[in-house]
Amino acid sequence: MPARLVVLASGSGTLLQALIDAAHAGDLDAEITAVGSDVPDVTALARAEAAGIPTFVEAPASYASRAEWNSALTARVRSLAPDWVVSAGFMRILGAEFVDAFSGRIVNTHPALLPAFPGAHAVRDALAYGVRVTGCTVHLVDHGVDTGPILSQRAIDVRLGESEADLHERIKQIERPLLVETLSTLIGGNP
Repeated sequence: MPARLVVLASGSGTLLQALIDAAHAGDLDAEITAVGSDVPDVTALARAEAAGIPTFVEAPASYASRAEWNSALTARVRSLAPDWVVSAGFMRILGAEFVDAFSGRIVNTHPALLPAFPGAHAVRDALAYGVRVTGCTVHLVDHGVDTGPILSQRAIDVRLGESEADLHERIKQIERPLLVETLSTLIGGNP
């Protein structure tokens, strides 16, 4: 049986597309059972719909509190019975209830070599610090911000004078295959 994945995304969905393509090609023994977002009308949802994958939106603005939103997201994802939850460019911190519900089964990508430069502005922070090498990390989600166990990393050199946008795009190019490879290893039972 292929592993059941629920993918959470907030933006363009390039990481999602890498998972869709890998599953379709047989390079990832998984079925993406649903794609969820915190933002309506993002490209990630359109990518899922084009691939025939069910989608859902849990917008925080629809709830009276962050706790209510987190409970609703937890219930929605739990109803889909995933083996793994993949945070693929999902730009919300998952609350304790969600993390506890799927403990050890939430995979996230991050555009830096953790534990360096956690948080939402990793590429900008790395450039500001002046690093000559950066990269991406795939890790499990815990109760901290980008503090969970590291599963895999890939490094790239920072080019002199490189802009944040250019560096981030080069990181994304190595992040996509790294996510697929890491999930394939997890699904195969070889962490």
